[in-house]
Amino acid sequence: MSTHAYAYALTDSWTMTRRELARWGRRPAQVVVGLVFPVMLLLMFGYLVGGGRGVTGDYLDYLVPGMLALTMAFGLEGTMLAVTQDLGKGVIDRFRSMPMANGAVLVGRSAADMLQSVLAVAVLTAVAYTLGWRAQGGFAAFLHAVGLLLLFRFAMLWVGIHLALVAGRPELVQAVQILVWPVGFLSNALATPRSMPGWLGTIVEWNPMSHTATAVRELFGPAGHSGHAGAAVLWPLALLAVFFPLAVRRFARLSR
Repeated sequence: MSTHAYAYALTDSWTMTRRELARWGRRPAQVVVGLVFPVMLLLMFGYLVGGGRGVTGDYLDYLVPGMLALTMAFGLEGTMLAVTQDLGKGVIDRFRSMPMANGAVLVGRSAADMLQSVLAVAVLTAVAYTLGWRAQGGFAAFLHAVGLLLLFRFAMLWVGIHLALVAGRPELVQAVQILVWPVGFLSNALATPRSMPGWLGTIVEWNPMSHTATAVRELFGPAGHSGHAGAAVLWPLALLAVFFPLAVRRFARLSR
């Protein structure tokens, strides 16, 4: 692809990103709910439900990184609904009649989602600081941890886009979204695998989100480095290698 073609695709993708951001102004409640929901979970598990089976030390130090990773797995339904609604209403057909780069709609939608994810990480981190939690590993380690969280989100996002295209209709998206919950809760976000039955702990340890949560905990800790960072990078890249081309191909086929 030539430099001109890349610039053309980036311009179209930015146009689609601004389109998605304009939806925020028309539907602010959806954005607010997406930001408040992980805060409610943090407060609920940290102070109401309790938890921390098998956790040594302050449970908040264990919970906050887990909740950040959990937040990156949840909230995909907004993107999934937007994609299926555009397909169902014929919006994609109108876009394809214009001189627009193929896939710009998906890239724009994913870019808007990533911006909201950055905001979600900022809000949840700010609330955690007000509760007394502190990242001890230094600023570079903090940025490294945020990078791992956003990489995991980006991978989950394309898994969600592909599932939405497979579902095809907005009314089926909610049913597909339920599949995300086992990924979130069959992880070490809220409790350690050693507090679980052996077979369940093994599943939890193999969960890609567990690797991200563990790496983020280590980066936020006093040492400021992680022995799990490699796995926290490789798992999302593997998911992207599978689901990104699947989503792009299915989108091209459905929008013809």
